[in-house]
Amino acid sequence: MNVNYRKIRAVTATLALMVAAAGPAQAERYGQSGAVYDYATVVNVEPIVRLVTVTTPVRECWDERREYAVDNRRGSSGGATLFGAILGGVLGHQFGSGSGNDAATAAGALLGAAIGSDAARRAPRDYERETYSRPVRRCQTNYTSTEEERVDGYNVTYRYHGQKYRTRMPYDPGERLRIRVDVRPAE
Repeated sequence: MNVNYRKIRAVTATLALMVAAAGPAQAERYGQSGAVYDYATVVNVEPIVRLVTVTTPVRECWDERREYAVDNRRGSSGGATLFGAILGGVLGHQFGSGSGNDAATAAGALLGAAIGSDAARRAPRDYERETYSRPVRRCQTNYTSTEEERVDGYNVTYRYHGQKYRTRMPYDPGERLRIRVDVRPAE
């Protein structure tokens, strides 16, 4: 028997190269669990849209003028105090003699000044009211609401071996969709 080992080696090497080259393609087609995967053509993609109300705080500030009043008393109690001191000194001078006269005059002046000052404070007074205004900064937070469209997912229609299928996906798959093909014997 005439065996050509060179041809056998060449055929073996060719088969090994073919298996090595087909490995990645088959690995993509068959998953680790033995499931079969393929690609389908996407026919239509419709986004699923919902309206969402978005509330945003907006701070608004403005200047306004505030009025305030100041009450000023007219006159002072100085005149009543002085008058009381003079009157008390004159009355005190009427009592005593010698150095006692000087002490009675001083005591009368002090007592008269105290009585005059107290009477001036208790007496009804004229008040003068002055009104002033000043700028005051006021701020307030208001809320504005707007409606925005949000995409919740996509309704995808795809074709595989002449049949149309429909599914819902969280993203737009593009032109091709990787699918899992489930082949089982009929029962």
